[in-house]
Amino acid sequence: MAKIAFLGLGVMGYPMAGHLQAAKHDVTVYNRTTAKAEKWAAEHGGAFAATPAEAVSGAEVVFACVGNDDDLRSITTGEGGAFAAMASGTVFVDNTTASAEVARELYGLAQAAGFDFIDAPVSGGQAGAENGALTVMCGGDAAPYARVEPLIDAFSKSCRLMGDSGAGQLTKMVNQICIAGLLQGLSEGMHFAQKAGLDGKAVVDVISKGAAGSWQMDNRGYTMLDDEFEFGFAVDWMRKDLGICLDEANNNGATLPVTAQIDQFYKDVQNMGGKRWDTSSLLRRLTRFKD
Repeated sequence: MAKIAFLGLGVMGYPMAGHLQAAKHDVTVYNRTTAKAEKWAAEHGGAFAATPAEAVSGAEVVFACVGNDDDLRSITTGEGGAFAAMASGTVFVDNTTASAEVARELYGLAQAAGFDFIDAPVSGGQAGAENGALTVMCGGDAAPYARVEPLIDAFSKSCRLMGDSGAGQLTKMVNQICIAGLLQGLSEGMHFAQKAGLDGKAVVDVISKGAAGSWQMDNRGYTMLDDEFEFGFAVDWMRKDLGICLDEANNNGATLPVTAQIDQFYKDVQNMGGKRWDTSSLLRRLTRFKD
């Protein structure tokens, strides 16, 4: 059993922290909205704290899953932040999807303070978090990673150290670039099927068994055809992630023309009122031209 702090109880962090508590670890949570932390503690039997610094006091490992770079800096180095209260030899595991830049920045601060930092963004969405079946891609040093990997197993089906600090975030960028392309291709395919007068669901059932098959097709193909988008990974979140990808591409010289175009397509979806729609709502952008 490990003494753990978990900072951030959004749609991902809430169940992830719950899996750690269910694995018999001693978990103390922090959330910006205290009522949610209180609810989590009542539901899972752990404890909650009023600030990140209070939550990490005495913790051996600290997990975090917040919204973006600014949120991450706030809970680590801001007022009442975790870093000022973390003991030498502890490990901070960041499950936020953030920039490689902030990962390297916080890694350096952690090293200077005598503890370790692992960037460990996740993939699998809310369902993956709730089912304990996330994929976790990590960056950092091998020894602290080896310490936390058994803990990450509580909410993951796959976890791997990808390289030095920032490598986890860079791998997550690859993940999001691929997903964006897949969803646009799937949207265009379903749009074509509809225009061609085909039974879209029959098409998905057939082609999902062949080379066109993907997680997105299996999990979003039918709901797209039913025009259902009030669930899943929000367009706002995807635009945040694609912005990180495009910024990093500007730094490393990668050429991402399709990703840049799909980012603008998601902007169109936002302007249609779809900020919180699932990312598969790219189809709705196409069907709006049907008349």
